[in-house]
Amino acid sequence: MKKFNPLMRYFSDSFSELRKVTWPTKEQLVQLTIIVIIFSLIVALILGILDYGFSYGFNSLIDLFTSPSEVA
Repeated sequence: MKKFNPLMRYFSDSFSELRKVTWPTKEQLVQLTIIVIIFSLIVALILGILDYGFSYGFNSLIDLFTSPSEVA
């Protein structure tokens, strides 16, 4: 039974700490969730634009330095 004592103490301490947590209200949770979603969409849009720009730039460089006969 001695093997389980540290495990039981861990769970007991964890639940004790969880009781001390100040949880957000429903309004705060909804507001913060909306902020995270909007921020994620903005970052995705920026990364998509950068990806398109770099792809276009590299393809333009490749086209510039390759002759039409080399392209198959």
